[in-house]
Amino acid sequence: MFKIDIHTHILPPGWPDLRSKYGPGRYVDFEPIKDGTGCTCGAHLSIEGSHFRTIKPNCFDTGTRLEDMDGSGVNVQVLSTVPVMFSYWAKPEHALDLARMLNDHLAEVCRVHPKRFVGLGTVPMQDPDLAARELERCVKELGLKGVQIGSHVEQNDGDDWNLSEPALFPFFEACNALSAAVFVHPWDMMGQSQMGKYWLPWLVGMPAETARAICSMIFGGVFDRLPNLRVCYAHGGGSFPYTIGRIEHGYRCRPDLVALDGSHNPWSYLADHDRPARFYVDALVHSRNALRYLISMMDERRICMGSDYPFPLGEERPGAMIDSMYDLTYRTKQHLLAANALEFLGIEPEVLGMADIGRSPYESEPRGA
Repeated sequence: MFKIDIHTHILPPGWPDLRSKYGPGRYVDFEPIKDGTGCTCGAHLSIEGSHFRTIKPNCFDTGTRLEDMDGSGVNVQVLSTVPVMFSYWAKPEHALDLARMLNDHLAEVCRVHPKRFVGLGTVPMQDPDLAARELERCVKELGLKGVQIGSHVEQNDGDDWNLSEPALFPFFEACNALSAAVFVHPWDMMGQSQMGKYWLPWLVGMPAETARAICSMIFGGVFDRLPNLRVCYAHGGGSFPYTIGRIEHGYRCRPDLVALDGSHNPWSYLADHDRPARFYVDALVHSRNALRYLISMMDERRICMGSDYPFPLGEERPGAMIDSMYDLTYRTKQHLLAANALEFLGIEPEVLGMADIGRSPYESEPRGA
C-alpha cells in the first residue's frame, strides 16, 4: 500500500543567532553536535539558555530522512516545522522573517525530491495580514500545499487568541480562497506551570489544546462560514472525540454560554450515516481501540496517517498500527494510509506517482477509493 505521512517535522541544518538578529525573546538556539570526523551528528536546541531538546540528524538531514522512509515503507512525508519555531509571541516582522527562512528551506527540500516530500509552511499568525501574505507566497511562489498553525495564537501582551478570534477569520478566508490545507498542531500547552512533573504538558496538555482548537473553530462559526475550508487536527483530534458527549451536553444545557457565535450542535460536525466529518484528523492515537472509535466518529474518509516523525511521542514505524488491524478492510486502510491525505492536501495521485492508489489486489475487496 502507498503511505503518506501527514504529520512530520523538519528543521534547517542550522540557523543564525536569532536573538542577535531580532533582539531578546524565546527564540530557539541550534548548537550542532559533531562526531569524530567533524560531521554534524545531531544538535542541542535551547531557549534562553535552557535545554529544550536534543535532535538527531533525521530532523534536519534529508538523506537520513529518506533512508528512514524507505526502511518503514513511507512513500511521502508532509513536512512542517517544529511548533516551537512558530514564535507567535515575537514582533510580527521578526516572526515573518523567521517564517520565510523556514519556508524557503522546506520548499527547497520539496523541490529537490518532489515525489517524496510535500510542504506545509508556517506564518506569523499574530498578524493575520502578514500571515495571509506569507501564505500566498507559500502557495503561489514556493509550491507548498498549505500551512501548519498552532492550536491558539499567543500574543506578546499575553492576551492569547483562540482560533475563533474574529481577527483571524480573514486569514482563514485567504486559506479557503487559495485552496490551502490547514494543519493544526498543539503548542504552548495550557497549564504548564501546574503540570511540571511526569511530562504532563505533553501527555495531558496537548490533547486538551487540540480540543480547544476544534471547539473554537466550531463554536466560532468558522466551518459554517467557510464550508470548503480543509482543516486537519493532529493527534487524532486530541481529547475532542472522546469528550464530545460532554461538549454537546454543555451546548444543550447552557446555550447562553456555549452557542454564542454558532447555532449548530457540535455533533453535526462529526460523521453521520454516509456523510463524513467536517474536518480531518490524523491517526496518531497509539491505540487500536481508540482508532476504531475514531473511525466511527469521523468516518474512514477523514483520518490520515500521521506519525509525528522524528520525535519520541510519535509512531516508531509509521502506519504499523493501521497495518496490523485485521478488522479493517483494504479500502479502509488505503483511505487512512494515503487517499485521505491526497484529498486533504488537494493533490492528484499522479503528481506523486500514485496513479494506482485505491486499487485492491484482492478480488474480494471493493475497488476504488
